[in-house]
Amino acid sequence: MSDLTYLKGIGPSTINKLNKLDIYNIDDLIDYYPYRYEILKKTNLDAETSIISGVISSSVNIYYFGKKNSLRFKILYDNRIINVVIYNRGFLKKNLTISKTITLIGKYDPKTNLFTASDIKLYDLGNRVEINPIYHLVKGLTNNNLNKYINLAIDSVLINDYIPEVLKEKYNFLDKKESLKIIHNPSKDLNNAIKRCKYEELFLFSLKMNELKNKNSKNNIGYKRSIDKDKINEFISSLPFELTKDQLNVLDEIFTDLSSPKRMNRLVQGDVGSGKTIVAFLAMYALSLDKYQSALMAPTEILAHQHYLNMVKLFDGYELNIKEILGSTSKKEKELIKEELASGKIDIIIGTHALLQDDISFNNLGLIITDEQHRFGVNQRSNLRNKGNLVDVLYLSATPIPRTYALTIYGDMDISIIKTMPSGRKPVKTINITNNTEDTKRLLVTIKKELDNNHQVYIVSPLIESEDEEADIKKIYDNYSKAFKDYTIGILHGKMTSKEKDGIMEEFQKGKINILISTTVIEVGVDVKNATLIIIYDAYKFGLATLHQLRGRVGRNDLESKCILVSDRDTKRLQIMEETTDGFKLAEEDFKLRGSGDLFGTKQSGDMNFKIANLTRDFDILLKAKEDSDNILKNIDKYPELKRILDDSINKD
Repeated sequence: MSDLTYLKGIGPSTINKLNKLDIYNIDDLIDYYPYRYEILKKTNLDAETSIISGVISSSVNIYYFGKKNSLRFKILYDNRIINVVIYNRGFLKKNLTISKTITLIGKYDPKTNLFTASDIKLYDLGNRVEINPIYHLVKGLTNNNLNKYINLAIDSVLINDYIPEVLKEKYNFLDKKESLKIIHNPSKDLNNAIKRCKYEELFLFSLKMNELKNKNSKNNIGYKRSIDKDKINEFISSLPFELTKDQLNVLDEIFTDLSSPKRMNRLVQGDVGSGKTIVAFLAMYALSLDKYQSALMAPTEILAHQHYLNMVKLFDGYELNIKEILGSTSKKEKELIKEELASGKIDIIIGTHALLQDDISFNNLGLIITDEQHRFGVNQRSNLRNKGNLVDVLYLSATPIPRTYALTIYGDMDISIIKTMPSGRKPVKTINITNNTEDTKRLLVTIKKELDNNHQVYIVSPLIESEDEEADIKKIYDNYSKAFKDYTIGILHGKMTSKEKDGIMEEFQKGKINILISTTVIEVGVDVKNATLIIIYDAYKFGLATLHQLRGRVGRNDLESKCILVSDRDTKRLQIMEETTDGFKLAEEDFKLRGSGDLFGTKQSGDMNFKIANLTRDFDILLKAKEDSDNILKNIDKYPELKRILDDSINKD
């Protein structure tokens, strides 16, 4: 029974909230792991974050300001009276009675004798050390309630344990159910429980990857394409720029694949701005010369349209029929495109997941390219591949991953790397500043200077809206609207519809918006050549990979461009951003510095969507799991449940 309604005490309202967290069944609930643990242990009053227990010694008053509120009262702590304030916890008032002993977490200011609490525990912590799981939540769902539902789920169903007995004995692993209990209700065995669940996840991942690799090597039969290198070289020599050595090497690797009797399955990794796109265009051009169709799929409409416009401009005057198909393409136009694809009139089609529609068929599809490939799941990519017969596949990724890791993660692919940057590009100058008054004044002057030069500016915040004093895009918008009244300011964030997002980006690309305030939704490959300045607030909250992707939104021209990182925390990661613009070096540093560093943004997607494991922090576990999965695969018939999982997974591909 996997239905959430099976669990006692979970009704439609709660299910709706759980769905917002991508929890749709009992398995999702059990696998919804804490993103961190809060360790509670009494501290001194002057600690950076103080944890103290005291007795409430006054009545509790609640004050309202707009939709927000604050609670104010006094406590007796260490034979003295301390004033306490906590914001937006009005619902606690009924629980805070005189003479009750409570535990406060927050910061004490001796000058005002005020303890500003970030949280209140309605009990005396005493001398215990308490470890509490902390989950990502949505409005109306508390940490305690979610933990209660998870425990209920663990107790209500049979837990599937996918690690073979031989491996459990080898590593002395805890029982799966016991491990889950410990992870959600921490005890001294927490590290062992986490390690066991990470291993299982990485073991299953490795098993699927190894089986896929075996399957591909056995069935890797393709068509030998005819590559007209004379015409391709003629086109390359007509370009208004020179291809780099890396671009030419990668093209050779691609053409070798295409002209061999094996299907191409190649990943091209290239740093931001390294010129992956022209390589993809040339591969599609080469196929068109041999009378094959090609399809390029991008994750967003704005990026797909950008590729379409660039390719049409680049091949102006050539007999090449290039079309685009997007979610927003009119029904009449879509029908015409479908007819022309099926009849072979279209040589190259560029689009979004609209290309995956069942009623789209090709006359002679030879090559599929997916841009920002990690943003598509395995099934989405295979759906497109299955639209042709023995189609060659090329994946593009602007997320640099050290080669050793890439070979393990993408074990079923060949890997090409473009490191050299095209000539004429000026490196983006990166500067770290704080939020103090002087730095803020200088920042506003810098922005005004860029705007006066008719350049455009990106402003990035990790938050759409926050309860406290942190920078969010709505607060920033209010402040910038006052400071730059004569300029057009736009807002962009993930909660907007695709149509709204694409509309705003189109306005920005056309220069109708001067300042774009956004979350990280601008991270993917958008090319606005007139944007010369990007400011990233609370920069310490982002991994190096994400900061580097964001920095890549500027400097896409021969103009001097800047990236300004605003942060009240002086971290080594931010210093590294000042020192290098090499995405591969940054990726190496992210692996070293930031165990949980995000290779693919805050949440990984597609086939990289792990629940508890992390490819950077847990690479050693991945290597063990990969080796073990190789051995298990040799005798897979002994493990019917694993064989069933593999068959289900691989058959989808």
